[in-house]
Amino acid sequence: METAWDRAAMGGNRMGMDSVMSWRLPAMVGGVMVVLAMGAAEAQDMGFERPPIDYLTAEVDDPIARLQARLAEGETQLDHDPRRGYLPAVLEALGVSPTSQTLVFSKTSFQQSRISPRTPRAIYFSDDVYIGWIPGSDILEITAVDPEQGAVFYQLDQVRTRRPEFERRTHDCLSCHATPRTQGVPGHLVRSVYPSPDGQPVYNAGTFLTDHTSPIAERWGGWFVTGMLGDQEHMGNAFVRDRDRPEELDRRDASNVTDLSDRFNTSPYLLETSDVVALMVLEHQTQAQNFITALSYQARMAAHYDQTMNEALGRSSDHRSPSSVRRVESAAEDLVRSLLFVDEAPLSEPIAGTSGFAEHFAGLGPKDDQGRSLRDFDLQTRLFRYPLSYLIYSEAFDALPPIAKRSVYDRLDAILSGRGRDADFEHLTPDLRRDILAILRATKPDFPGGDPPG
Repeated sequence: METAWDRAAMGGNRMGMDSVMSWRLPAMVGGVMVVLAMGAAEAQDMGFERPPIDYLTAEVDDPIARLQARLAEGETQLDHDPRRGYLPAVLEALGVSPTSQTLVFSKTSFQQSRISPRTPRAIYFSDDVYIGWIPGSDILEITAVDPEQGAVFYQLDQVRTRRPEFERRTHDCLSCHATPRTQGVPGHLVRSVYPSPDGQPVYNAGTFLTDHTSPIAERWGGWFVTGMLGDQEHMGNAFVRDRDRPEELDRRDASNVTDLSDRFNTSPYLLETSDVVALMVLEHQTQAQNFITALSYQARMAAHYDQTMNEALGRSSDHRSPSSVRRVESAAEDLVRSLLFVDEAPLSEPIAGTSGFAEHFAGLGPKDDQGRSLRDFDLQTRLFRYPLSYLIYSEAFDALPPIAKRSVYDRLDAILSGRGRDADFEHLTPDLRRDILAILRATKPDFPGGDPPG
């Protein structure tokens, strides 16, 4: 995904050769295996291993931790499938729909020897959990979102046992999953690469960080993509045939693919699809979650700093320093921009998925009394009909410190009510602002009330 850091550092979301050469490790991103890395400047301690965050030692309350507790108490069990191990049972226990399946074939994981265009990695996800599965692998790779701590990394042994146990992975993940590319917090991201026919990325061509601002033409390199996109060109389903000209992808039969069975054996997978709509939601969601976590961290760190200084200086316990106020407001503004899809890349033609993901996702709600939802898709000129992210309903958003949530709500209310005149939000027409505000007030009980604008 292209972040503010990427734009400032490189003037765009293209990662050039110098950046690639500073990388060291491939890694798992919430079940999404993508090449991540960092230079020496990014390896510095970002503060979340110490109070008040205590990422390494704080207890977590994410979907995997809760599932593990139910397993330990004997309240639930995971059935083992002879072909897919614990995958189907884990998806069912976590409420993750198989329609979310996306398939990545680039060798950008510590399991790269198992991954290829003939055996892509399947990614399944919901609002707060990601599961990565490879045929024949002895582990499931999982990331869950803790409401306060952000991304928490796990793996599950695929060998059948009486009581499966999720193993938390920390140090070997944070080296790549907590950099400026994840907003400096333990988080997620998705990349697009130039893949050779065996799935190996051609690194001298660079890579792209992908989110809702990324042009379609730069998305999905190293991924299979099923769905209809008209004449919109993308990098999915395509390969580098000439390493001397890696940017000249072979895009024969790469567009408007609905059947992958002629490319590899799809029978081990739950579905035969790598749904384009699911991919687009995944790309938005991963980075938006990072912004939520970043705001939570910044607000808690600012409060911790103020508490320490107030005690040292004998000030009132509720005193807030100007620097702490700015720190929270800046992180809140970043989140608001992500939630409102600022700079979203437009669609030049309608798109349609192939797995039923769009129907499943849209049905999750919540809906207002007119049946409208922030999960309603547009898919004609943009991703969502009402461009305010559904992640405003997430546990992580609800767990934001009150001062942080209030800052977001105040900003959203000003923009949607028409009081905010920032040019960055001009993509929100008066009708869209009115509709989004009405949906928000009807479906988010703690959002400030009042009549929507006329």
